[in-house]
Amino acid sequence: MIKDKKIFGLERNVFFTGLTSFFTDTSTKMVYSVMPLFLLSIGASKTSIAMIEGIAESTASLFKAFSGYWSDKIGRNKPFMLIGYGITAMVTPLYALVTGSFQVLIFRFIERIGKGLRAAPRDSLVSGSVSKEEMGISFGFHKAMDNSGAIFGPLAAFLLLYLFPVNYKFIFLLATIPALLGVLTIILFIKEAKSAKKEERPAFHVRQLPKKFYLFLAIVFVFTLGNSADALLLVKTAETGINKAYIPFVYMVFNMVSVVLAVPIGKLSDKVGREILIILGFLVYALVYFLFGRYNSINVFFFLFMLYGLYSALVDGSQKSMVADLVSKDLRGTGYGIYHSVLGITLLPASLIAGLLYDKVNSNAPFYFGSTMAFIAALLMIVLAVLDRRDKASVASRASGG
Repeated sequence: MIKDKKIFGLERNVFFTGLTSFFTDTSTKMVYSVMPLFLLSIGASKTSIAMIEGIAESTASLFKAFSGYWSDKIGRNKPFMLIGYGITAMVTPLYALVTGSFQVLIFRFIERIGKGLRAAPRDSLVSGSVSKEEMGISFGFHKAMDNSGAIFGPLAAFLLLYLFPVNYKFIFLLATIPALLGVLTIILFIKEAKSAKKEERPAFHVRQLPKKFYLFLAIVFVFTLGNSADALLLVKTAETGINKAYIPFVYMVFNMVSVVLAVPIGKLSDKVGREILIILGFLVYALVYFLFGRYNSINVFFFLFMLYGLYSALVDGSQKSMVADLVSKDLRGTGYGIYHSVLGITLLPASLIAGLLYDKVNSNAPFYFGSTMAFIAALLMIVLAVLDRRDKASVASRASGG
């Protein structure tokens, strides 16, 4: 474990990994917050918008499993992070050359490969740099930095769109700058946290990971099936008649709430357990999506984006911390790879279902579907938590001779 002097009470790797995510998310959210509007402006349908995100995330998710397993195998995380973040920096300015939705799909696919390469090794590096007692707050800080970038990105996009209406390509070009700063942060400040390569490492087998991990993944799958791309939230918001320049600002509200709550909720998860916060987050999501389906008012949506930020703060960091709790340290890269793969692969059917419901049924249907799936996932998580507590009580009873 890295023993360098801490920064603001955090391990150096945690701080600078968070800074890398801040820069990169500033870039990607500048692009993402206007991409649905850009696609609509060049004639894309709602199904196409959802499918672009679903195909890109799902196909690239294969690289998440690969990078996690391979980083465990060679005992290194930093190379995967450098390549992954580097791909994002190189692809971002290419959006300015786009003339059709298929080109967006190609560039999104390549950019998501970059995320696939970096996500699991990055999470493995964070968990490998801290003790178990610091896991929740470390991932909470990372989420806060990630979402801080997701505040500055849409804010920058809002200002640029306000000053230069419909000039999306100018935004894509400027978004390249923070992406490059993220890559420089990795090169200059992040140190390897893996152990040395093991020459005779046994081949990985699914039985090496505990059953509870796979049960947890099954619940994540159910939830994610109703958790399509945020792009449809932005499309639904745009249909209220709001000035399109304000769409990135509304998206920024979601990220602002998430960043304010991420660290305190991360600390709370270390004390009360991950399951409770994940269950609460799923229920908040179910409420948000139900109300997105029920109403069509910008005032209501503004409040719902705030609640959506609460859901994000409750679930994202807690789920990553739970993976670390369930998987042994030497297999965490593999565990995170599988976890991210489940998220990514499920986005393809989730996006297809949501897009078709939006275009073929009505604009409310995909949100009712997402709300239902989140509620089912919350119930399943409650069952898992109860079973886990029974198992622990049984083990404690046997240990005491009871």
